[in-house]
Amino acid sequence: MTQNQLHRETSPYLLQHKDNPVHWMAWSEETLALARRENKPILLSVGYAACHWCHVMAHESFENEAIADLMNRHFVNIKVDREERPDIDAIYQSALHMMGEQGGWPLTMFLTPAGEPFWGGTYFPPTARYGRPGFPDLLNGIARAYAEEQEKIEKNVAALRDGLVKLSQPRPGGGEIPPALHDRIAERLTQAVDPFRGGVGSAPKFPQCGVMEQIWRAWRRTGQEPFRKAVHVTLDNMCQGGIYDHLGGGFARYSVDDAWLVPHFEKMLYDNAAMIDLLTLVWQDGQNPLYAARVAETVGWLLREMRQPGGGFASSLDADSEGVEGKFYVWSAAEIDALLGRDADSFKAVYDVTPHGNWEDKTILNRLNTQALLDEEAEALLTRCRTILFDARAKRIPPALDDKVLADWNGLIIAALAFAGDAFGRADWIDAARDAFAFVQTKMTVDGRLRHSWRDGRARHPATLDDHAALCRAALALYEATGDDAYVKQAEDWLDIVEAQFADPAAAGYFFTAADTPALITRTKHANDNATPAGNGILVGVFARLFYLTGKDVYRARADRLIAAFTGELEQNFFPLSSLLNGGAFLQAATQLVLVGEPGAADTAALEDVIRHTSLPNRLLIRRRPGDALPDTHPAAGKDAVGGKATVYVCRGMTCSPPVTAPADLRAELAAP
Repeated sequence: MTQNQLHRETSPYLLQHKDNPVHWMAWSEETLALARRENKPILLSVGYAACHWCHVMAHESFENEAIADLMNRHFVNIKVDREERPDIDAIYQSALHMMGEQGGWPLTMFLTPAGEPFWGGTYFPPTARYGRPGFPDLLNGIARAYAEEQEKIEKNVAALRDGLVKLSQPRPGGGEIPPALHDRIAERLTQAVDPFRGGVGSAPKFPQCGVMEQIWRAWRRTGQEPFRKAVHVTLDNMCQGGIYDHLGGGFARYSVDDAWLVPHFEKMLYDNAAMIDLLTLVWQDGQNPLYAARVAETVGWLLREMRQPGGGFASSLDADSEGVEGKFYVWSAAEIDALLGRDADSFKAVYDVTPHGNWEDKTILNRLNTQALLDEEAEALLTRCRTILFDARAKRIPPALDDKVLADWNGLIIAALAFAGDAFGRADWIDAARDAFAFVQTKMTVDGRLRHSWRDGRARHPATLDDHAALCRAALALYEATGDDAYVKQAEDWLDIVEAQFADPAAAGYFFTAADTPALITRTKHANDNATPAGNGILVGVFARLFYLTGKDVYRARADRLIAAFTGELEQNFFPLSSLLNGGAFLQAATQLVLVGEPGAADTAALEDVIRHTSLPNRLLIRRRPGDALPDTHPAAGKDAVGGKATVYVCRGMTCSPPVTAPADLRAELAAP
């Protein structure tokens, strides 16, 4: 039996396990061939570097010689980083759900030598507790069942195989979603929002930015106050809660309680991309200074701690430091007193610091009890205090950084930085987005094809649909921020690959994996958002934007076909379809702003400033120099600057406004329903 092979890998998560006594191997055709040759079942363990319970199971079981011996004797053991191989994780999480089990990480699945699942779960303790069997007992039981109860194993395999096939057969619907249905769905979502603390449902609470965008869109469509309030209550509590890092910036993955106080302390790149996007969109309506501060602080954290050499962004920061969850982030009252001196009482009163703490005898800094910003002098004092604490915290042992660069997550953060950089007039944020985009274009492209992951100088693993979709969205966001047509060309080139490799020749919708991805037992197809937005959902918005930008009917047809492919799912559960629904709403009611003016000129900047300060979820900004042509099919084709002044044409459907040159007139035009 081959020994532990994980030292050959680039994933920080896999490298965490390279010294385990378990004979771990990476997922590959060669590993599956070994299992078939030895006729051994496969034990598949999936996790990620920032996962607390993954660490717990590793310390309890995978570092235990006796348990490792059982694993090595009975199984071919495969370790997978779910962030590096989301395609593998998606298949076996789906299989676990079909067994009636709650998914999550660590994922522990038992497979036939052919890779077909027959039983599984998530975390298992080393001895029976939490209502779960002890892992050694489970290993012996599974090995015995595989050896003695093949008929039962085959029955499980067949049932799960049929279920997995159905994952590539979404429920089609009737095509375009009428605005009234969008509003009814938003009403249902708003009813699920906690009216006092915000967020959907009870503990644990996740940001659910796609859902909040749906509700915000309903506010912009209807002007009905409950929609606006639901989003603001949620953002206010998140921005002032413990889920936000008040010293270093950035949001944790979720809150374990219903008040946003106690975070699961890991920080993920994708969550912070979504929060920057949403906060910026909502800030544009009223310019709430709290939202502006949180965007600036979160971008500051990203540029300071997550940007890698060359411009790509790392994946995550661990929840643990020194083996203890949250240790890096929490405080005692005595530490605050010693560091802040006479300013300590003022700080403690605002940030909920008490002698006995608010979590496990420590304090998670938060402003949930004093959410309103104070006067300028008081806030300046608090800023000085935070700086002192931040500098002191920097001397602690930090959580581990997972520094691999993922194509889809970088696509999400590139789009967020481009949008926020444009809205807040921060050219440096846009430059960071451009650098990250160039990194993916060059370092993560091999023989003309994207790769999903990059680390230690190596681009690895086939790119998924989500990689292509998120990066196309990023390209179009950079186009809006810069006016550079090269980004549109790159998006179209990637979409050619999507059609060639991911399209289903028998039905609408795109598979998650490319046709030439090796060693997979099935190809899934869905539009359900999970921790990140679904590629099929993102593509609706991408196709819609390209239709309006280029006038090519093929993009409109693809968007319509995608919507029709999945709208039948609305009858079952609309909750995970936010990206699809938001893209469909854009397709129906895009507001194209054609800005004709010299870049950097004062009159151009004045009109840009109005656009930056208007929340338009369906906005598409097209920048043109005087004399530049639009496609003949565009409603503003042939229109140019008027009277030598920068000019905006506001186009809704196939109708454009008269030319607008005065900022006040543009503000009034954009405020019109």
